[in-house]
Amino acid sequence: MRHRLSRFSLRARLLLLTTSLLLAGLSLIGAVVSDHLERYQLDRIDNQLRSFTAIISRVSATGPPEAEDTAVHPELLDPALDLIGSPYLVYLDADGAVARSMRSSRLDSATLPPSGALRTIRTDGTAVDLPAADGSGRWRAVARPTVGWGGTVIAAAPLTEADATVARLRASSLITGAVLLVLLTAVGWLALDRGLRPLRRIEQTAAAIAGGDLTRRVPSLAPPSTEIGHLAVSLNTMLGQLDRAFADRAASESRMRVFVSDVSHELRTPLFVIKGSTDLYRMGALRQRADIDEAMHRIDREATRLTALTEDLLLLAQLDDAPEGQLDPAPMDLRTLANDARHDLRALDPSRPIDLTGPGGSGPPGPAPVHADEARLRQVVANLVGNAVAHTPPGTPVRVGVGTADGRAVLEVADEGPGMTAEQAGHVFDRFYRTDRSRSRSGGANAGLGLAIARSLARAHGGDVELETALGEGACFRLALPLLHHSRTG
Repeated sequence: MRHRLSRFSLRARLLLLTTSLLLAGLSLIGAVVSDHLERYQLDRIDNQLRSFTAIISRVSATGPPEAEDTAVHPELLDPALDLIGSPYLVYLDADGAVARSMRSSRLDSATLPPSGALRTIRTDGTAVDLPAADGSGRWRAVARPTVGWGGTVIAAAPLTEADATVARLRASSLITGAVLLVLLTAVGWLALDRGLRPLRRIEQTAAAIAGGDLTRRVPSLAPPSTEIGHLAVSLNTMLGQLDRAFADRAASESRMRVFVSDVSHELRTPLFVIKGSTDLYRMGALRQRADIDEAMHRIDREATRLTALTEDLLLLAQLDDAPEGQLDPAPMDLRTLANDARHDLRALDPSRPIDLTGPGGSGPPGPAPVHADEARLRQVVANLVGNAVAHTPPGTPVRVGVGTADGRAVLEVADEGPGMTAEQAGHVFDRFYRTDRSRSRSGGANAGLGLAIARSLARAHGGDVELETALGEGACFRLALPLLHHSRTG
């Protein structure tokens, strides 16, 4: 049955269900009403027959009335019997034989109940149903014992009119129910068509999305408090998440393609140099000792570059996979790294003016306690220092700031160099990104991974590396980490 119903549409199934329930309800109501009407009419006839037999059983104390007394004036007897609701009255003697009977002149003797059935009636006033002798209908009869002569008086009334009334009620209920069922089915079909219209809109939206249009959304079809409204909101939320997931996947694939391309490009140059040098040696082109020493120097330099690049890539992969697993944190102060950064800058370019200040260049350097891996933070600061030296002219002033700001420990490396545009600043932390593509790449530090590694290490500590720059106004790289007490409570 369920398999057969599943072949119909949702609207057809809902309509079939509601029509079945409506039909069952109308049938139940019709049955209850007709049963109550029938019971009411039977109770009315029974009360009339009991009252009549109770009176007659006491009136006929000396025996049944004479026949001539009962049949002289039928025009008087018929209305009297109709008035008391018993058009058939029978007297039985002590042996159960019919002693006398009175009936309305309008009754045919063939339609009366048989005498054998009359003798089966209990004399305690209980009403019973008796069939007509010709089977044309049924009668309702009540019997009581007479007072004085030991007979029985029976009052009977035909149920033809009562049965006809119930039959008319049932016929009218059937016709009215059928008309009402048809009308309500038609109204239900239209109502379901209107009610399911939002679902068809949702179906169309889903089909469009399945066709590749991920920007489609379910329109606002109903108030959010309704089931359709809830469904539309849930679907739009799901579609938004799917759209973002597809966009993220596309962006990730694009980044991966760029990453693979950049890695290939970075690896190709040193490998070509190494391969070219070994080919020259194998062909015997390096005859002089100085030529061989120069070739070995190039091979060593490019091998060192490959090693540094491989280590940087491995570190980035480890930081992407499990950043906290690469750290060995302990309490420390960023002032130690700031002071070492100042010495490193002087060693790299003694001509540079270098200042050690507080955050933002105001005041003296202040304490900046953190719970961090000192070796990894030295790598971060070394990248920031190397970036300042590599991308500013010799002699450009550099400021190293350290202290606390906005509830964080801060270490800044700020230069007064050419600065960067907003577009360059937006990509400066991307892997293999260089603001100056023409710059010679001597060593792994120039492969465009330094700032990416610095930011990854800072975020592994729960902090970040921020950049403030503008074209012609220098650049300020700021390492911001949670303070020591914040790190411990976190």
